[in-house]
Amino acid sequence: MRLQKILVLSLVAVICSVISVAAQQPSSRYTIGDASNNEVADSVDFDLSAPILSEGDGKLYYIRHINLHGVKYLNHDILKSSAGLEEGDSIYLPSKFISNAMQRLWAPRYFSDVQIGATIEGDSLDLEVFLKERPRILRWNIEGVSKSKAKDLTEEVLKLRRNTELSDYVIDKNIKLIKEHFADKGFRTCEVDVRLTNDTVYEQCVNVTFVVDRGPRVRVGVINFDGNEAFEDKRLRRTFKKTHQKSILFFQNRKLKEEDYEADKELLLDFYNSQGYRNASIISDSVYMIDDETLGIDIKVSEGNKYYIRNIRWVGNSIYETKQLEQMFGVRTGDTYDKKSMHKRLGIGKEANPEEISISSLYQNNGYLLSQIEPAEIVVGPDSIDLEIRIYEGKPFTINNVGISGNMRLDDEVIRRELYVRPGELYNRALLMQTLRTLMAMGHFDEQALVPDIQPVSDELVDVNFPLAEKASDQFNIAGGWGSGTFVGSIGVTLNNLSIRNFFKKGAWRPYPSGQNQRLSISGQTNGTYYKALSLSFTDPWLGGRRPNSFTVSGYISEQNNAYYAWQPSTMHYRSMGLAVGFGKRLQWPDPYFTFYGEFGYQRYGLKGWDSFIISDGNSNTLSLKLVLQRSSVDAPFFSRQGSEITLSVQATPPFSLWDGKDYASNTLSDQDRYRWIEFHKWLLKGRWYFPLTSNQNLVLMLGAEMGFLGHYNKNKVSPFERFEIGGDGMTGYNIYGVDIISLRGYEDGALDPSDYYSVAYNKYTLELRYPVILKPNSSIYVLGFLEGGNGFNSWKEFSPFKIKRSAGVGVRLFLPVVGMLGIDWGYGFDPAYGKTSPSGSQFHFVMGQQF
Repeated sequence: MRLQKILVLSLVAVICSVISVAAQQPSSRYTIGDASNNEVADSVDFDLSAPILSEGDGKLYYIRHINLHGVKYLNHDILKSSAGLEEGDSIYLPSKFISNAMQRLWAPRYFSDVQIGATIEGDSLDLEVFLKERPRILRWNIEGVSKSKAKDLTEEVLKLRRNTELSDYVIDKNIKLIKEHFADKGFRTCEVDVRLTNDTVYEQCVNVTFVVDRGPRVRVGVINFDGNEAFEDKRLRRTFKKTHQKSILFFQNRKLKEEDYEADKELLLDFYNSQGYRNASIISDSVYMIDDETLGIDIKVSEGNKYYIRNIRWVGNSIYETKQLEQMFGVRTGDTYDKKSMHKRLGIGKEANPEEISISSLYQNNGYLLSQIEPAEIVVGPDSIDLEIRIYEGKPFTINNVGISGNMRLDDEVIRRELYVRPGELYNRALLMQTLRTLMAMGHFDEQALVPDIQPVSDELVDVNFPLAEKASDQFNIAGGWGSGTFVGSIGVTLNNLSIRNFFKKGAWRPYPSGQNQRLSISGQTNGTYYKALSLSFTDPWLGGRRPNSFTVSGYISEQNNAYYAWQPSTMHYRSMGLAVGFGKRLQWPDPYFTFYGEFGYQRYGLKGWDSFIISDGNSNTLSLKLVLQRSSVDAPFFSRQGSEITLSVQATPPFSLWDGKDYASNTLSDQDRYRWIEFHKWLLKGRWYFPLTSNQNLVLMLGAEMGFLGHYNKNKVSPFERFEIGGDGMTGYNIYGVDIISLRGYEDGALDPSDYYSVAYNKYTLELRYPVILKPNSSIYVLGFLEGGNGFNSWKEFSPFKIKRSAGVGVRLFLPVVGMLGIDWGYGFDPAYGKTSPSGSQFHFVMGQQF
């Protein structure tokens, strides 16, 4: 027995000498440890598949039993397996087997203490494993903030989970995350304490509470510059896009975010570089507290000398002549050194934009995928630079394969026919960008995830792959809106991926035959008895499937009457119905952004005692041809960041008054005879332009302008229909067929019409600043602020582009794939509506659902 004890003690001494210091438990600064789902900073990975036998000079022992002590809540068998301990195994001692087993037990941080001993009898031994379990976290709590904010912190920022082990590392990490979160919100003096309490019900469980004291919101008070001689402090401050000092511009964000501040310092240097100060640098900068709520920033700069371009030399160009490249580059001897402009024209670095014309795009659009442009700057004297622009042209690449993946609902052939990049053709970056815009415009894919995968497979061949992330595109709408003094409800279904050819195909109805990108829309609107409307339209974007020629057929029927209650009989009504057939074509000239659309339509209007038009009784017919020329280069349909949309349309009827033999100047001619066949020509011009204002293209400026005019062939036969209603939101869900509703926020519906019979002409101008909140496939949200102006006119003679009614306001837009767009705007009209003397004032414009 004495000999056995000696052997045990000797073995323990040998094991302790092998175990590294890393296997010891670090000291704890808290009464109880902590852990969460956050990653452990010092976790160790082990190869459990490696053999555990190591002959060396050790003796071979047989593991007879493995006894775990101190474990109440964890599975013994799993712990043994994870530590690499198996009864029946043979091991050599001394070896690294025991130390490795201890490190495996330490790694998941389940235990605050790990010890392994052994009892030896002959060539067998029993391992005794002594473990001390860490407490488990039952609840996480955050005090000092609202319940909703605490929930967001727990789930979104800290990502804490219950029933996890406690560790000092995670407490420190989460304290740091909380402080960083509130510092980004402007609370830079935020303090966080931790309170740990044992749970009164569950043994070995604790509750962790972070006590947050946000302190006052801290804002930038002053930004000072030192060392600047060429530019005043005021000019340098304007280069900062996100970091601003206190000024009369109260709406500017004065919170200091470290990432934004670092980006603004880069913009400062970019500004100096663009003004010729090539060697400008920031020597030092400091952020300090002026008082409890104000920060100061001091920046010391070294401007250096101002440089000018002396000589420009082109090296390596063989495809394009030097003269052509010089003309595109546009930099001449004696020009001020401007790094930003030069890189933009070369199309390199952070100034590269694949949508703009540059020397890089010249090569990229002609197959030279791997072409590179490197400007070398040679300093000559104290203020001159020689440029040597080195071009590596490489070989032209031909497209080998074009792959698509991720499309489950849309047929491959439907996607491939939209591609402008094709196997066997030279690689062309401009056509690649056009393909991306076309795929985005289809509305079936997530625009944010649409990134082409370009893989060269040889020195002359390249594969282009389009990994697609589909999103829901069909819409089921239940909407409501306020229009013409009444609430109007609507219900509609829009199927954006219909396949007519699969209607009778077995198994295709899941839930409807899909895959061909055809569109079917059915909607109904009513307020019960006063107003009813039903519309239907079908569009095939590729009629016949061979060319991008669209075919559209649509129809509608509506009725308005004076039966405001269900038990009332109607004594007056306005009924209308219409049918239209249209054909569209994509144009390649002047560029691929153009489309042309022609539509032949018939409408019939029936009135009985209805005084909203210049006629109140009778039936009228319209037979018209509509032609639309459109150019659209926007990058996304919902939240456009760049590009433009310009539309010119003309709709005209035959001039019936020229040959029907009626004297329309006669006052004895009845309204029925005068307006049996309506004649007019109608002109519309609309444009929208999108400009990103920040480098990440999140802040977007949208400029819009439009005008419309309804003309006549005979001054005694002016059309009572097809006029314009100006004012309101234009999205009430209340469609008046025979009238174009033109939205103008800040005013009530129709408030800007100069007469009771709508407007014959109008103009409208819009400026919007847009910023995205969420841009995801399942939901997209952006906020906006707007300035708007417009007006309605009785005739072309009265029309003036400068006579406008002004408004301003804010709004938000939400797009849900199944529902469509939801929007709410608040606008303030600065001018009186027609017939009023006081400003229109505050107006809310609200809509649920998408108009058809």
